Amino acid sequence: MTTHEKYMARCIQLAKNGLGTTYPNPLVGSVIVYKGKIIGEGWHQKAGEAHAEVNAIISVKDKTLLSKSTIYVSLEPCSHFGKTPPCADLISYHKIPNVVIGTIDSFAKVAGNGIKKLMESGAKITLGVLEKECKELNKRFFTFHEKKRPYIILKWAETQDGFIAPLEKDEKKPVWITNQYSRQLVHKWRTEEQAILVGTKTVLEDNPSLEARDFFGQNPIRIAFDRNNKIDESFQIKNQKTKTIIITNNVILTKKTNIIYKNIIFDNNFAENLLKYLYSENIQSIIIEGGTQTIQSFINQNLWDEARIFSNNIKFLNGVKAPKLELGSNHNFIIINDKLKTVRNYD
Repeated sequence: MTTHEKYMARCIQLAKNGLGTTYPNPLVGSVIVYKGKIIGEGWHQKAGEAHAEVNAIISVKDKTLLSKSTIYVSLEPCSHFGKTPPCADLISYHKIPNVVIGTIDSFAKVAGNGIKKLMESGAKITLGVLEKECKELNKRFFTFHEKKRPYIILKWAETQDGFIAPLEKDEKKPVWITNQYSRQLVHKWRTEEQAILVGTKTVLEDNPSLEARDFFGQNPIRIAFDRNNKIDESFQIKNQKTKTIIITNNVILTKKTNIIYKNIIFDNNFAENLLKYLYSENIQSIIIEGGTQTIQSFINQNLWDEARIFSNNIKFLNGVKAPKLELGSNHNFIIINDKLKTVRNYD
């Protein structure tokens, strides 16, 4: 690992602290180095608050060193006025001579303009350090801006004999396949993604709250299909604890400010029309948790980016079949007695 790569790896490490709190902004980390020593670092913590470069510069105690330092940043510094001033201007103001950037920002308002500003101010630019890792860090952000849809994660748990649920249950609640540690990990994932989606059958049979009860963090926006208005006010998804979007065939008026009804026709173009709507709502990432029919519809149309599949030795012998997915290249993890496979639908 080169010196540049070492400090960029630290930028990526810092940036990950903002996962789940920076939407709609990207994850960004920054490090300032003077004579081989880190003298300042920071990351973007929340949308509307200071960017990574600002926090890194603020953290430097002796500002006179900035004009003789190198600033590392995982994503091209912004060049436009949003809720905060341009970071490229701040770097230029402090006359930081060397700027090392992980990857270009594909967002239209930046897209090379930050680099252009810095070069015009006389800074030396080094671009593309750990570029693949920096792009992976912001896979949600880049997918949203380049593909005009959210980053889509599919998640389910299946038994050894390939079922996700029994055919019959005594109560309206999930029949757990995974252990408590895997379930806590799923709740952690919920805090990291902007939205969570389930089909009608999952709501009717499991009555999920779709909240991050077992992990500290923000609840995702809840999205549920309800084509024929079967989900009444008694279900937890309508408890108003967090923003909820009900996708229906019918226009419904409600006084509940935290529940939105969106009319989308359930036809062959449904998935694409849904994603267009979510894009218009600035939803950058979504985790789809069920059921089989809902997940399979996205698989069949190749509208997914990542799949996370739990399994263990439990057998149902009969039940609701798990989604079918060609796994290809995948990574396997063991969580006590559970197995977790993660599959990516991109290079």
